[in-house]
Amino acid sequence: MLRKTFASSLCLCGALVATQACAESTSNSEQEIALLKQQLKMLEQKLDRLQSQTAANAVTAARAKAEVKTQVKAEARSEAKAVVANANAAIAVKSPAPASGVVVTMPNNRPTICTAEGANCVAITGRVHYDIGGYNYRPNTAATVPQRLDSGENVRRARIGLAGKFFNDWNFALVYDFGGTSDGFGGAAPGSLPGGGVSGIENAYLSYTGLKPFGGRMAVEAGIMDLPYTLDEATSSNDIMFMERASPGIIATNIAAGDFRSAAGTRWYNDQLWIGGYVTGPATGAIHSASSAAPAGTSEQYGAVARVAGNPISGKDYSVHLGADAQWLIQPPRNLIANTQTVTLSDRPELRLDPTTLVSTGAIANVSGAQVYSLEWAATYGPLILQGEYFWYNVDRTANTGVPLVGASSLKFHGGYAQAGYVLTGEGRSYNAANAAYNGVKPAHPFSLDGGGWGAWEVAGRVSQIDLNDQLATANGITGGRQTVYTLALNWYVNGNVRFMLDYLHGSISKQASPVSTADVGSRFDAVAMRTQFAF
Repeated sequence: MLRKTFASSLCLCGALVATQACAESTSNSEQEIALLKQQLKMLEQKLDRLQSQTAANAVTAARAKAEVKTQVKAEARSEAKAVVANANAAIAVKSPAPASGVVVTMPNNRPTICTAEGANCVAITGRVHYDIGGYNYRPNTAATVPQRLDSGENVRRARIGLAGKFFNDWNFALVYDFGGTSDGFGGAAPGSLPGGGVSGIENAYLSYTGLKPFGGRMAVEAGIMDLPYTLDEATSSNDIMFMERASPGIIATNIAAGDFRSAAGTRWYNDQLWIGGYVTGPATGAIHSASSAAPAGTSEQYGAVARVAGNPISGKDYSVHLGADAQWLIQPPRNLIANTQTVTLSDRPELRLDPTTLVSTGAIANVSGAQVYSLEWAATYGPLILQGEYFWYNVDRTANTGVPLVGASSLKFHGGYAQAGYVLTGEGRSYNAANAAYNGVKPAHPFSLDGGGWGAWEVAGRVSQIDLNDQLATANGITGGRQTVYTLALNWYVNGNVRFMLDYLHGSISKQASPVSTADVGSRFDAVAMRTQFAF
């Protein structure tokens, strides 16, 4: 722009000079030249002033631009800091949980408290099985014992306790049973009749599960526990299809296994195979005094159990279970006052409303030991389950106690059951690898008047037989009787915690008065019973 201005001035100057030269005479040339020089000088000065002002403006503009840029950066940094601060204030930053922090959960409605990392937990567990029903009992003759059975109710189980773990691998349980009003725990004590309301410690054990050899899981445990011996016993009482387990299995487990049993042993398992063995002692409530006279002082028994089982065939909605069991009563309990050593095999007629047993060997004298061997099998296909077991019992009578029948031959008994269940609403039973048994039915649509669900419905049937007769027609024989029971069941699984059970039983007991007398002292019965159950 300055150059254009300067060029225009020069052109103007030239035009003026030319014009003045043509119009005036030579005499005026010097005056005109002087005037033009003066104008040129003025134009040069004006040009210098414009150039100086332009340079100053450029410097000022650059300085202003730099200052604006600096200010913008500062404001941007300030705004960024403000955004980060606001974000940190709005978003909670997860920090490590304090060592004393706990997490409370309710898996299957079981109150459970765990440390924040989940390594230590304690849970409250409980169950109530309340039974009510009646018998139509018909003795074959007036010589039959008993002549009648009592209808009514029974708090079969009423358990409450704690279960949990320490440092992931140390598992424990402490459970007390306030039920059993027809079970007669401690019934040998003076004044305690069968069916007296005497209960006991059902679980009090410690189990270590940190070992995982051969690609499986292993538990080493000791205390008072439910031994997973036999398929029926390994299934929780919350999940069995009938109100009571079949008599052949009950008679077997009562010898040296079953609930309330002191034991120490180990089990190893994976998804297909289960192997376990335990040394067992007396059940809780057993007399363990060497000097007591009333009740008589008794030495403690000890025995052992072993089991191999698994599901070699399994798929999404089907499975096959096979197993074998063995049990040994190594040292029977000994009455230190009367100097007797006896064992009794007996059971109630697969219902506990009345505690009276209908089949019983009575106290077998001079027992030096006993063995039970059994096979188990089961299969599932969708909502269908089939299950059965068979038992062989052997009782040795070679103990030398001074009581008659010293050196008598061993006794042999046998029995078994077969059962089937079908879930009408389509649910199935999953496999529990830790116990080599099947879990219960979990309704897909729990009962709800609001939600429209009706829970799960199951029908089931079972036939069982136990024969406690041996060496009949001889003085050393045993007439415990042969019991056959047919059971039909309808089960309503309201939800994962509540179940109602309705059982109908038809049974017959074939029994003679003594090994050498064929007099009929048998009986028949029908019974209907209902159970209200909740568990968590």
